[in-house]
Amino acid sequence: MVNPKLISGREFVGMRSRLVSVLLPLLLTAVVSAHEGPDPVGRWEFKRQQFDGSKLKAINGPDGEVRGPIRFQSDPLGESMVFGPGTSCVLSLDKNHVDSILPKASFTVSAWVAVDQPQKWGGFFGTIEDNGDSERGWLLGHNETVFTLILSTSGADDGNGCQTILCGTTPFEKGRMYHVTAVFDGMTTELYVNGQREAFTSEQWGTILYPEASDLVIGGFKDQNEDHRLSGRIKEIKLFDLAAREPWVRQEFEHQATLASLEARLTRDEKGFAVEPYLQFGTQTTMTIMWRTEAAGTSTVRFGETAECDREMTVEGKSEIHEVCLSDLTPETQYFYLTESALDDGTLVESPVYTFSTAVLKETPFAFAVFGDTQKNPTVSARLATMAWAQRPSFLVHVGDLVDKGTVDSHWTEHFFPGMKPVAQRVPFYPVLGNHEQNATNYFDYMSLPDKEYCYQFTYGNTQFFMIDSNRNIEPGSEQYEWLRTQLAASTATWKIACHHHPPYSSDEDDYGDLWKVNKSSRGDLRARALSALYDEYKVDIVWSGHIHSYERTWPVRSGAAVERNGTIYMITGGAGGGLETAGPFRPFFQNNVRHGHHYCMVMVNGGTMEIKAFDLEGRLFDTVTLQKPKASP
Repeated sequence: MVNPKLISGREFVGMRSRLVSVLLPLLLTAVVSAHEGPDPVGRWEFKRQQFDGSKLKAINGPDGEVRGPIRFQSDPLGESMVFGPGTSCVLSLDKNHVDSILPKASFTVSAWVAVDQPQKWGGFFGTIEDNGDSERGWLLGHNETVFTLILSTSGADDGNGCQTILCGTTPFEKGRMYHVTAVFDGMTTELYVNGQREAFTSEQWGTILYPEASDLVIGGFKDQNEDHRLSGRIKEIKLFDLAAREPWVRQEFEHQATLASLEARLTRDEKGFAVEPYLQFGTQTTMTIMWRTEAAGTSTVRFGETAECDREMTVEGKSEIHEVCLSDLTPETQYFYLTESALDDGTLVESPVYTFSTAVLKETPFAFAVFGDTQKNPTVSARLATMAWAQRPSFLVHVGDLVDKGTVDSHWTEHFFPGMKPVAQRVPFYPVLGNHEQNATNYFDYMSLPDKEYCYQFTYGNTQFFMIDSNRNIEPGSEQYEWLRTQLAASTATWKIACHHHPPYSSDEDDYGDLWKVNKSSRGDLRARALSALYDEYKVDIVWSGHIHSYERTWPVRSGAAVERNGTIYMITGGAGGGLETAGPFRPFFQNNVRHGHHYCMVMVNGGTMEIKAFDLEGRLFDTVTLQKPKASP
């Protein structure tokens, strides 16, 4: 985008006297009177009966082809069409239409429009080119605050084409309908809002310069290298090849002035989310995107490799909790996405544009975050999530107790998801069930996980994760124990990591025996410790747990004893929000590092090297360890 001349308010630029004698007949004859009412060369009404599938049937002029979803919003005087990032309407003009509809010497364009989301280069109607030194065409539109007209004529810049942007003075209110009219008479240009002239210039004069590609676009600013889509509504557009007088503009507004007095109503509402978009179970070629709206609606994700999000995926039917799985993606590639849900009342609940990245190839380094026990503390979890996202993890593992009480819906909508939003909108998270989830339906509704969802496995890069529900049976011979045995036996991953909520080893003061009153404690969950036999047999590298609201890292443990190498490290990362707990007065054999305080972990993996770092609520590093796989013999 170059920097054309801006004309705002009622600025008057001196008339070019050498043209007055030439253009005076035009001004006297080529004028739309307030009483005569000539037919427009183009007229389009945006209501259901004017559509045949994706075709917009013109009342006058060429038909249009709508690209993207077609939605309408009702008002006391009929309907208007809802435009968004995925919607535009193109009027393809053949030679006859170019000659008959595109004004050459003067024009009037009249439109009823509403803006939901302002943008720097917003367009309602026109044909424009703004590429380097080539500035041609005209466009009725808006910027971040007011309505605009962009125009290029033969008289400006010695006929080489130079755009002027005429800016109104009335800041528009988002969601409110306005009547916007632009008039060019060959010598001067005017911009009207709701029947009142707001801007005037003689900077442009002569005949209108048009781009070589002369398609008319409705609902966007589009040329060869830009495509800014309108977020708002259009009710009606009229195009005349004559210049209107001010009385006609006022009368045209007054015909439907009721529209301007209606209460502003956003058709695109970021506030309609009960749960804002978040990511689930990403792979090298897929990503699942979920969200919840305050009422049932459709489920559409727009995505692509640029912020234009030029692809879309829609799931049939309507629901409150939305789940859309994108497929056929490219490995280790950044994508952009936004979500849309059309509700029954016409509201389109739409997210901003976010990003995600698909999983990496086996040999590519990656990083992930580990959280646990966020419970009912979104203030702490949001702070930790913000710090974790700042380190750009590839994904996040959550070791349970996502909420304080899983059966209470508000604990999800008001605690967990708001707290995790800074990171969950950008990277997928992989949870296990904690005891506070209570095996509630909410957990299974909000999560999208494979297998039975309470136990599953996934591979990322060269690392395989085994996710287990330690609230269920996990003793030898149980379903999960045998499932884990089978999965571990089949694994060829460089690194093996298991996650379950209850810790096999813990130094906590009172969960496994009150060590301030007696010296007896199981020093960990004995049910979960039964899994250690599998971890020993199949050389699991790390076991992550929560439940205890503190941090702890063990020495490598094998066969119930601390070893220097070739053992499993057990880690408790239960400090992402829950009420803090303290270690007991006795240091058990397995304890390497223990800490009281809210925290999270970051894990970096590069081939046979794994670095684990723990950060407190102030972002300070308080523990780190590097694990190294033996290099294979040449």
